[in-house]
Amino acid sequence: MKHFHTGFRCLGCNSHFDIGDIYNCPKCGSNLDATYDYEAIKREVDPQQIVADKNRSIWHYAPLLPLIPPDFVMQVPTPLSTIGWSPLYRASNLETGTATRKIWLKDDTRLPSASFKDRASAMVVAYALTKNIETICCASTGNAASALATMCSGMTVKAVIFCPEGTPEGKLAQTLIHGAKVYSVQGSYTQAVHLAQQAAAQFGWHNRNTGRNPYTREGKKTAGFEIAEQLGEGDKKPFRAPDVIVVPVGDGNIVSGIYKGFCDLFALGWIEKMPKFIGVTAHLAPSLYRAWQSGGEVCHEIPSTTIASGISVDVPEDGVAALRAIRDTGGIFVEATDEEMLEAVVTMARETSVFCEPSCAAAYVGLLKARQLGAIRPDDEVVLQMTASGFKDLRSVLRVVPKPILVRSLDQIMF
Repeated sequence: MKHFHTGFRCLGCNSHFDIGDIYNCPKCGSNLDATYDYEAIKREVDPQQIVADKNRSIWHYAPLLPLIPPDFVMQVPTPLSTIGWSPLYRASNLETGTATRKIWLKDDTRLPSASFKDRASAMVVAYALTKNIETICCASTGNAASALATMCSGMTVKAVIFCPEGTPEGKLAQTLIHGAKVYSVQGSYTQAVHLAQQAAAQFGWHNRNTGRNPYTREGKKTAGFEIAEQLGEGDKKPFRAPDVIVVPVGDGNIVSGIYKGFCDLFALGWIEKMPKFIGVTAHLAPSLYRAWQSGGEVCHEIPSTTIASGISVDVPEDGVAALRAIRDTGGIFVEATDEEMLEAVVTMARETSVFCEPSCAAAYVGLLKARQLGAIRPDDEVVLQMTASGFKDLRSVLRVVPKPILVRSLDQIMF
């Protein structure tokens, strides 16, 4: 199966590099972005053929990806070979509650590790298998860790994880049960990132760190492809973009990834417009929001104290790309307080049947605030990206639900 990956472009100095085992730009240190021969794709790839492909994993989009797993992986269904194609469904109660024409939920809580991060980990593990890499390491507040461990289990690749102290028990349990070696780092997520980088260099491990590894964005962009294809079902064109996409943002790699997916489709002429992106950060993890407010691209390190572990970062590792995704599409950043996210967890569960962790529920907070600010209009079609299950952080969720009622007999029951 042919792909059209041509190399990497630096997001800082715009230098171009050939395909290889590369992380940051060797010239300026900025993050890299994968490049493709769009003209060749236009000539040789029919989007209708992609839609007709019965393989509904992320590898459904092989011509638009930097690689596919080796044949021995694809021949037997595993989480790695079948990852992707999470459901997209209408949230009519949210439409009524916000007076918005159409609201869809892209529910990545349904992926194997119950997290959006499976997409990135699948791409990185596939790369490791093609290069006979034995060990992958990463720093994570939990979701990337459990995703990497899940994708490595049953494969020939080992996972080594660096998690900051205080990582939710559910995420740690999931990571450990899949056989990863886990180090609890005394310090913040940023310190875990630095330690993972040092360990990768010292021991020759492949570094999956979010944003720093350009293949993570390429895995995450598949959510954009799926949204456009799922919205295009029944239309004359195979792909269609919504008006707005709302994304919880920590490191910035998810919003930059989904944006990249739509950029690819727009460059190919397979969609008629780019959606507007709304990024939702935690109020108690303000680095990226303040950079956006100031009009700059530098995200200064500010200690995060939010309970929303999935978006708890001191400084976003893919901040430059995230800022561009918002600005280039005419979007905005909004902030969600811890209290607002916890309330949103309850609302999402009761109004949409989606049980999500606080960082995921930030998307609903972003919908409300963007609607109030006029960044989302009444006639817009909006997609909320659901990123992780509430089972990942039960400690936080249990703070906002009533305790069970203890009873001994039928006469104590009131309805």
